[in-house]
Amino acid sequence: MAPPFPTRLERIAPAPPRLGPWLRRAIDIVVVAVAAPFALVVIGVLAIAIKLDTPGPVFIAHKRVGRGGRPFRLMKLRTMVRDAEQQKQQLAHLNVLPWPDFKIPDDPRITRVGRWLRKSSLDELPQLWNVLCGHMTAVGPRPCSIGIDRYKPWQTERLEAIPGVMGRWQAEGRNHADFEARCRMDIAQVRADCPAAALALTAKTIRAVVTSRENY
Repeated sequence: MAPPFPTRLERIAPAPPRLGPWLRRAIDIVVVAVAAPFALVVIGVLAIAIKLDTPGPVFIAHKRVGRGGRPFRLMKLRTMVRDAEQQKQQLAHLNVLPWPDFKIPDDPRITRVGRWLRKSSLDELPQLWNVLCGHMTAVGPRPCSIGIDRYKPWQTERLEAIPGVMGRWQAEGRNHADFEARCRMDIAQVRADCPAAALALTAKTIRAVVTSRENY
């Protein structure tokens, strides 16, 4: 059986020029500086809407796996009811993805405001804080909640890059893809880490947001 993903030794074409860490960090700081004034105003308005819609916190910190398998807390605006995690067991039979992925079509735990936030991707705005802290970068593989102990050896290559706010499977509308399929796309993104690829992915993500394609 062929390996699930080509190894580095099997690559024929030369790797494209990569974004250096200092240049990437400089771009991230500029992005945060430009977006922050707008984001703070929008988050303030959305915080009021979230509190008026359902009881619970405005922000949620999800545990995610970052570069090198190091965990961090990914910030989002709350889009689900307060006891969403406790309801997982009751709704497990509706899960359409292989465990430990969890995806329910028309998830009843999502609030009215939360459904709109997800379609517009505005629930992702607090991740500017993660970018500022260096946990994330503007463009990179989307961070995953699946623990590194569940990775197959070939899948760990996706952890060589800093996770990003904008990722390939998200931009291409592959939100229902299972973990293995997402890993393939993430590794392809890691290997094509160059300015041209980052710009193209940014354009795709913006198009997906404008067309209100849900990112989950």
